[in-house]
Amino acid sequence: MERTPATRLPSAPELPRPGLGALRVLAWLLVLGVIYAYGWKVTQIDLVELATKWSLAKPLLVDLVRPDLMERYPRLQTSEVGIGLEGTAPPPAAAPSGPGRITIAPTTPKMGDQVTVTGQGFEASRPVELIWRDQAGSTATVGRAVTDAGGGFVARVTVPKVIGGENHLIAQLTLEGTVLGPSNTLRLTLFRMVETIFLALMGTTMAVVLAVPLSFLGAKNLMSRSPLSMSVYYLIRTVFNIMRSIEPLIMAIVFAVWVGIGPFAGVLALGVHSIASLGKLYSEQIESIDPGPIEAITATGASMLQIVRYAVVPQIVPPFIAFTIYRWDINIRMSTVIGFVGGGGLGFLLFQYINLLQWRHAATALWAITLVVAVMDYMSAKVREKVV
Repeated sequence: MERTPATRLPSAPELPRPGLGALRVLAWLLVLGVIYAYGWKVTQIDLVELATKWSLAKPLLVDLVRPDLMERYPRLQTSEVGIGLEGTAPPPAAAPSGPGRITIAPTTPKMGDQVTVTGQGFEASRPVELIWRDQAGSTATVGRAVTDAGGGFVARVTVPKVIGGENHLIAQLTLEGTVLGPSNTLRLTLFRMVETIFLALMGTTMAVVLAVPLSFLGAKNLMSRSPLSMSVYYLIRTVFNIMRSIEPLIMAIVFAVWVGIGPFAGVLALGVHSIASLGKLYSEQIESIDPGPIEAITATGASMLQIVRYAVVPQIVPPFIAFTIYRWDINIRMSTVIGFVGGGGLGFLLFQYINLLQWRHAATALWAITLVVAVMDYMSAKVREKVV
């Protein structure tokens, strides 16, 4: 009778030795403890100093929560007259801020001539400052007077040496009391805020124009047809990686030396960095599209341009728009940083205020930056919701 071989039962899995898992955890905790202890020492963290020296930062923190937004100005009454020098036709004058009017004689003087300024309708017994504004917008005080009991005055001034033939003579009278209005800091901040928004817009636009065509050359699924196209692919991706590794702050320094301090340097810095960032995002989006339409159109013998036009573009337009809007949002934030090295915008203004220790002025710029970033973040999120 044939014997059936005995079935061998599988051996039980080897259980970990008691305490071995705990030792590993303890070893990892010990390694992490050494790392963080060394990091604490290297970064010179001092919690005692943080707690005891907060009073040094108190004046700064107080100023940061009360930005310079409004200011009281003296009440002014102004009137001006246009003057054409050397036979130039007199330019139109702005409307007066009150009933006062001024006239001059002669009406077409030359530089160095004496002219008689006659004022009427001003407030009585108030000081008047006579200001000359040339064609370039430069101003200078050329005379002073005091109105009589009837609100009139007569003064003689000498025509200064100026640029251009179209000039203005302004009579400015200081009234009693003050008026509340936007501070000069707020006006300058609003101007720089607009500059910041368009600085980011122009940099993003420049990047999109160059990143879109480069992204097709940096997409592996489109460039894997031949060794030559793959060489182009690797070259483009290498360029993207190199350009993305250089911070916009460094690029802003280079371009500030190259083209001078100002918003143009900021546009170039943001644009160059955004070319690489958008190019990488665009190309990765192209690589992740559905290959079915590409295979179908390729089977018909279509050219490369036809494949891109009919199989790739319809799939990438919505994400491309979303990436572009998001990049503009990022460039708004970056533009405030590159302004510290001469890239223009709000960052440049903030850097000046910090250097002069004008903390309330700096707070105005900081809150403006916060407002711009918050609004742009909200708007870009809404647009992305609609597009994607």
